[in-house]
Amino acid sequence: MELQLIQSKIYEIRGQKVMLDFDLAEMYGVETRALKQAVRRNIERFEGDDFMFELTRPEYDCLRSQNVILKGGRGEHSKYLPFAFSELGVAMLSSVLNSKTAIEINRNIMRAFVAVRQLITNLPVDKVGELQKEVRELKQYMDEVMTDQNDINEDTRMQLEIINQSLAELQTDKRLTDKPRRQVGFHRDEERNL
Repeated sequence: MELQLIQSKIYEIRGQKVMLDFDLAEMYGVETRALKQAVRRNIERFEGDDFMFELTRPEYDCLRSQNVILKGGRGEHSKYLPFAFSELGVAMLSSVLNSKTAIEINRNIMRAFVAVRQLITNLPVDKVGELQKEVRELKQYMDEVMTDQNDINEDTRMQLEIINQSLAELQTDKRLTDKPRRQVGFHRDEERNL
C-alpha cells in the first residue's frame, strides 16, 4: 500500500496521531465489524488511551464535518462510534489480526507513522516565532534610539541653559556699561565754560 495513502488516513485526535478502525479494516481486507470483534476479544492488549480509544459523538461529528469521513459509504450512518488506534495500538493490532496481509500492512503503517513524526519534527522555521523575534529586536532597537534621542535632548537642553546663562551675563554686563558716557571730542557747551 502506498505510503502517502496511509499518511492521508492518519488523523490528529485528542493530541495523538491515530488511524480509525474502518480505514484499518479496509487496508487489512476485513470488515470493520470483524476488526472490532477481534479487538474486543483481546481488549486487555488495548488498555489505555495511548493504544486505542472510542471516539465521542462530537469528535466523530467534527471529523465528518471536515469530510474526513466521506459520505455515501463507510461511516455515513454508523451505528457505533469508530475506534481510534495510536501507533502503539496499530502495532498491537498485528498480534490480534495474525495474517500475512496484516503483518505487511502493519509494516507500511509503522513507516507512515514514522514519516509523519519526522515531518512534524522537521517543520520549516516557525514563522510566528520568527516574527516575534523580529518584533523583539525592533523594540530593542527603538528603545536604544529613544535612549540616544533622550541623551541628545539632555545635551541640547544643557547647552541651551549655558547659552541662556551666558546671554543673561552679557545683558548684566551691558547694563553696567550703559551709564552715560562722556562724549569724546569738542563740544559747544565746553566752549562757554572756558
